[in-house]
Amino acid sequence: MNNGKEVLDELRGPALRLREQIPEVWGAYARLHAAAMGEGRLDVKTKELVALGISVTRQCDGCIASHARGAARAGATPEEVAEALGVAVMMNGGPGTVYGPRAFDAFMEFHLGNAAEPGPAAPGHDHG
Repeated sequence: MNNGKEVLDELRGPALRLREQIPEVWGAYARLHAAAMGEGRLDVKTKELVALGISVTRQCDGCIASHARGAARAGATPEEVAEALGVAVMMNGGPGTVYGPRAFDAFMEFHLGNAAEPGPAAPGHDHG
């Protein structure tokens, strides 16, 4: 995986072009994302940690970059992210040992002061 910012930048243009072709689908996904990731019984930080762990499971670099940024924006600490990724490694075995470190590096990139970048290409998520 490239670094998180590069992945999001790489996906921004294609996501915008696809969104223009299927605005109803993209809008419905954005509403689903907002409903699932908003404050509720679980706070946003916890939801971002869950999503980051699932991103490792799905081996999705765009998801990893997006939710690493989301975790950083939500105030997750490196220790919290590492612990959540430890669960992902346990649940995934060998692939978790590849995508877990990728997710941690992406989080650290955003955690170290880069989380306040421009928003996603589409409301909610900026990857495929």
